[in-house]
Formats: sequence, structure tokens, C-alpha cells
Amino acid sequence: MDYVNLGRTGLKVSPLCLGTMNFGPQTSEPDSFAIMDKALDLGVNFFDTANRYGKWGEKGYFGHTEEIIGRWFAQGGGRREQVVLATKVYGKMGDGPNDGGLSARHLRQACEASLKRLQTDYIDLYQMHHVDRSVPWEEIWQAMEQLVREGKVLYVGSSNFAGWHIAQANEAAQRRNFMGLVSEQCLYNLADRMVEMDVLPAAQAYGVGVIPWSPLAGGLLGGVLRKIEEGRRASEGTQERVEKVRPQVEAYEAFCKAMGEDPASVALAWLLHQPAVTAPIIGPRTMDQLTGAMRALEINLDTDALRKLDEIWPGYKTAPEHFAW
Repeated sequence: MDYVNLGRTGLKVSPLCLGTMNFGPQTSEPDSFAIMDKALDLGVNFFDTANRYGKWGEKGYFGHTEEIIGRWFAQGGGRREQVVLATKVYGKMGDGPNDGGLSARHLRQACEASLKRLQTDYIDLYQMHHVDRSVPWEEIWQAMEQLVREGKVLYVGSSNFAGWHIAQANEAAQRRNFMGLVSEQCLYNLADRMVEMDVLPAAQAYGVGVIPWSPLAGGLLGGVLRKIEEGRRASEGTQERVEKVRPQVEAYEAFCKAMGEDPASVALAWLLHQPAVTAPIIGPRTMDQLTGAMRALEINLDTDALRKLDEIWPGYKTAPEHFAW
């Protein structure tokens, strides 16, 4: 495994990040434990979760996924020490007026709650799950600085920020002599490339590592046509999207077949060839999906292959060139 730096930091992470959103709702706790153990065996040391993950069924509750990870850590064997742990804060965790957002109060309460569920005394990467336009950056950074001083948080990241939010946040942090954002987790894949206009350029300018979520576009890039032909069921949303872009999906799957590679592996490999990307998030429901994702690390896409993929799935120029001269 060739490890990479998380943005401009000295922290080394695996080039694939284990997403845990399925742990609890779709993957049982024993299977989740097995997947995390296997991930470490394969060299994947970067795990991502969120305080809102894990709600399922009428009796479900937020935080269940963090609890599963916490019980896995509690088994010992150096599990916590080997993992670069990322979690998120922002979403409502209760019915009270201060049970969500990025206020100093909620940041402190949410961090303490995540630490308890995760059975750890520190979070490597604490990510803002969304921008909170109602809270000034001075308040956010003051709260984050305190968590860092207490050793409860090591690095701060963002998720679903626009490029100007990244700039605004890091300029405010710089005025306080604080490190600011070191990562941005955003929707990015061959079929969803809007972040190329402003998010990726901003991230590169500020040394912010990009952690793409939904690298397979909700299954669209995972060989969906072949699976449908084999009688496997795709979600209603995926089927609707397939019909909108069927010629592109057909061309993409034909391209992958000619390469002799699985479409999901090619989609991940393409992200790994993008200079702004630190580590795409893979969200395996099963062990086979985890081990299959490792193939992406071995695929080399040459200039001709990258050009062909751009023809099938056109990207964006950086702003403002995309919409002006």
C-alpha cells in the first residue's frame, strides 16, 4: 500500500478510505467487524463515519454506526492505534434548538458524544458535514481550537462545501494562526464532476485534500447495465438515471469491457488519477465489495484512456473559464 498525505498535513492515509455508512442499517455488526479487520489487513488505515450514521427502522437511532466502530476498537489488538479516524458533525441529533449545526455549544457536545460512542479519547479528522451559514467563522474556529488544545481533535475538515466556503474558512483560520481545513469531502465521480469548477481548484490552492463520496455515482458506474441484464435489481432512482444517460453508460461499460476491467474498479482508478484527490470513500456492504475495490489501486489509466473517459463523461473547466472568457 502506497500511503499519501492528507492534504498539506504530514498525516499518512491509505489512498482508499473505508466508508462505514452501511454499518448497522445494511451490514450486521459481526460483518462490520470482519470488514474493518480485513481493511486493516489490506492496508486501509483511513476510516470515515459520521454521528448521524446508523439510524434504521422505527426504533433506530443516530450514532449507531459510531457505536459499532467503538465496540470494534474496544476489542484491542492495536485497532484504534492503526486507524486514522474521521467523523462528522452538523446534523440534528435531537429535538432541541441547539442539537445541530456548528455553534460552539453543539460542536463541544457533539464531539464529546462521538468520543463516547467511538470509545476513544481523540478524533483524527473532525469534519463539518455541511456549511452553517448562521454561525460566524470566529465562533467555529474558537470552538475547534479548544477541542484541538484539549487533544480531542487533531485535524479539521469539511464536507459539501463550495469553493468559496473553503477559501472563507481557511482565510479566517489563518487570521487566528490556526491550521484550518485540511480536507474536503464532496460528491465527485466520473458522472458528477461539477466540483471541478471551483471546489477542486480551491482545495488545491489551500492544500486541502479531497475525499470523494459516492465514487460509483450510486451504482451508475458499477456495471449497472450488466447487473440489470443478470436480473439483479437496481434502485428506482438508479434506474431512472440510467435511462437519462444510457448511451454514456453503454459506452462506459463497453470501454471497461475492452480493458478487461470491472466498471467499479475503473471508476475508482479514475479518481485516483485526479491530482486533487487524496482518497475516494468506498462503502462496502460485503467483504467481496471491499476486496474488489482494491483492484483500483493496480489500474493505470494512460493518457488515451483518460481522454476517452473524458469523452464519455465530459468534465468542467475551472471557474470562471467554464462560463466566461
